[in-house]
Amino acid sequence: MSTLGIVLLAILGVILLLVVVIAIYVVCVYNALIRLKNNVEEGYSTMDVYMKKRYDLIPNLVETVKGYAKHEEQTLEGVMQARYSCMTANDPEERAKSENMLTGTLKTLFNVAENYPQLQANQNFISLQNTLKSLEEEIANSRKYYNGCVKIFNNKIEVFPSNLVAKRFKFEKKVLFEIPDEAEKVAPKVQF
Repeated sequence: MSTLGIVLLAILGVILLLVVVIAIYVVCVYNALIRLKNNVEEGYSTMDVYMKKRYDLIPNLVETVKGYAKHEEQTLEGVMQARYSCMTANDPEERAKSENMLTGTLKTLFNVAENYPQLQANQNFISLQNTLKSLEEEIANSRKYYNGCVKIFNNKIEVFPSNLVAKRFKFEKKVLFEIPDEAEKVAPKVQF
């Protein structure tokens, strides 16, 4: 074999090695992106479970308050409308806005409840309050986990060179579950 043939064979070997290395890299990045995407979906699903538990609790809470505060109909309707808005939200961004509205209406409900001492002494109301407080803590923790997963995923699809693989396979940036306004960041008061 001539020197030219050996050189061409070496060049072909190097090119083949580069193609194999690039293919392995693409497969590794793709698999990492799939794992991160699944973590984001798991985080959202966990948060969704706690939010649904809260949604299930709200009608009981409203009925308990209604028994003591009959003339607070507008506040009670606002809570139920906010609950419905959350339950029918189509995407995480819309859901976050609805959740903020629900948090605000729950604050109003508990402010109203402060005006009714008999309600504050009701064991059912106290139990519902404690359950809601626990659920709010779980939602906050699951929101932190979800947002952490989203941050890692978004970083992976935006940094070079993994962004090339992400673009090729159409991975899109995920939305953080944020509370937009400083006034909304205060949790509803559930202790009296």
